[in-house]
Amino acid sequence: MVVLGLVTTKRGALEGKDELKRRIEEASRYVPLERLCLSPQCGLSSTFEGNELTVEDQLAKLRLVVETAEEVWG
Repeated sequence: MVVLGLVTTKRGALEGKDELKRRIEEASRYVPLERLCLSPQCGLSSTFEGNELTVEDQLAKLRLVVETAEEVWG
């Protein structure tokens, strides 16, 4: 399995779902789609060191990961 950490934990702005899908598609040229996963970078742990990311931001990012994964992998 290859985990793609495409959702940043450094800032609250959400990535675009279409951009995430494009990057997953790009990765699938090298690794079969069924062997790919989507994840936030560093599991959101970097907020401990002072990055300005609220709980609401974290939840929104996790929802984005889940929604994108459901659309890509079903």
